[in-house]
Amino acid sequence: QIDLVESGGGSVQAGGSLALSCTASGYMRTPDCMAWFRQAPGKAPEMVAIMDTAGVKPYYADSVKGRFTISRDNVKVMVYLQMRMLTPDDSAVYYCLARLGDGDCPISPSQYIWGQGTQVTVSS
Repeated sequence: QIDLVESGGGSVQAGGSLALSCTASGYMRTPDCMAWFRQAPGKAPEMVAIMDTAGVKPYYADSVKGRFTISRDNVKVMVYLQMRMLTPDDSAVYYCLARLGDGDCPISPSQYIWGQGTQVTVSS
């Protein structure tokens, strides 16, 4: 059974930092694409960051560029999201995503397996 488990969510004041972690299990091989996606009430869902196995050229949403950093450990099959300079607009449920396939990592979340999500709340 493939499983993604996020951790590290919580509450922080604006300007603060949080780090999310995600552990993937049940895969026969390391997922080629691992990502973070967020959903907040009343806002459009957003693919936040994506990193492939090589980790050379990660994707970031414009809204988080320069503030968020995605990284991964292919041996441990984990993906991380370091979030800095958080604003209330970053408040959302953050989901860890993983895809096992070939080709470029898609921005559409429909091709990924999802974790259960972890809440991030940023207060002003």
